[in-house]
Amino acid sequence: MTERAHYENSTLREHIIEHVFVGEALRALWRRGIVDVEVLRSEFDTHGYDLVMARGAVVRHIQFKTGKSKKPGDVSLSLALTSKPSGCVIWIRVTDNLDMEPYYFFGDAPGEPLPPIEHFPTPSRPTHNKEGVRPERVNHRKVPGSEFRKLETLDDVLDALFGIPPR
Repeated sequence: MTERAHYENSTLREHIIEHVFVGEALRALWRRGIVDVEVLRSEFDTHGYDLVMARGAVVRHIQFKTGKSKKPGDVSLSLALTSKPSGCVIWIRVTDNLDMEPYYFFGDAPGEPLPPIEHFPTPSRPTHNKEGVRPERVNHRKVPGSEFRKLETLDDVLDALFGIPPR
């Protein structure tokens, strides 16, 4: 797949990654005998998240971010995610073939809210307006990649999300 195909089909790429993540997560939980996880999809991410996964009292509003670099750079996050009971961000390194690993996690323990992000700088929009200016995204903050914790495997991600340690 060419580099051009990745950005020309970025929405499809994002959907594939999300579907594969959910499928692999549910399969890993199934293998552990855990079948009581709910998955809810957001129609659009105006509220700061792409997906909700819930198990018992733990409800995780998850924002996915992806990249090809070895680790995340600055990540623009919606302030709306801070209002969710246990919001988090999963940054996934994705290869040209859409292989995924490692993962990087920004969030707190299961059941805890997203760490504060209000003190981080306000990012600019990725696109220019008709005047050629990139205005600020007033309801977003630019969280440094150094705030993300590296998780090597999907099992580590499930532990971070739900407190389910790997077998």
